[in-house]
Amino acid sequence: MFQKVLATFGSGGAKIDARLLDAAAAPGRPLHGEVLLLGGEVDQEIKGLAVTLLARVRVPGGDRTEDLPFGSHQLVGREIVRAGRQVRVPFELPLPWETPVTSVYGKPLTGMAVGVRAELDLAAAVSDPFDADAVAIEPLPAQKRVLDAVSRLGFTFREAILEPGRVDGGRQRLPFFQEIRFAPSPRFASVFSQVAVTFLTSPERTDVVLEVTKRVRVSKSGGFGGRGQDFLGMFTVKPDVDWEKQLEAWLDQVARPRGIFD
Repeated sequence: MFQKVLATFGSGGAKIDARLLDAAAAPGRPLHGEVLLLGGEVDQEIKGLAVTLLARVRVPGGDRTEDLPFGSHQLVGREIVRAGRQVRVPFELPLPWETPVTSVYGKPLTGMAVGVRAELDLAAAVSDPFDADAVAIEPLPAQKRVLDAVSRLGFTFREAILEPGRVDGGRQRLPFFQEIRFAPSPRFASVFSQVAVTFLTSPERTDVVLEVTKRVRVSKSGGFGGRGQDFLGMFTVKPDVDWEKQLEAWLDQVARPRGIFD
């Protein structure tokens, strides 16, 4: 009886251990892994076993973050887990097309945290929390073309963040979006303080949103300083486009001085 009481409160009860089988994944592609279900000291009923995608999103108005679920897959329903038994449950978890990129060419993006958490729902029990396993999400080929073009133009990666909310005018499904932020190249450093790239991807197409923060004009001689106005540009990625040339042309247009009524 004492063992059954302990199992009810999570001590001596069933446990799980999840591991990913893919070294890296990509948006819109399945992620493969397995969950090892370990029976406890007594037979125990479970209500379900699932895996959930989590993303670390910045809370508005501060430096705090919270881990938000953005996808889940049920693996096992109501079952009896026999004492001492070990069961391996493979899974294939579909990644949403808007899944944030966390790694480029194997190099992690500072500020990104996306993971998979296994969740065991015990009948009439308190289950222990299970930490999420980090997932390396590499960009799709269309996304790589844009990031490569930004890099070749001399912009250097600064950080990546997830913001809650929606991109104005964008085709978006998730309740947050990713900004991959770059410091300006020497050519644009006196005009721009930052360039941010956001991808809105679907099975049909990949849209890229550029947000440029333009410095404020502070002198009649044309000098700039401080944080100024943000400019948005949205493009659909197409295979026959020279992205380095197109981005440079758009940045040149944004960099031009504007009159007071522009």
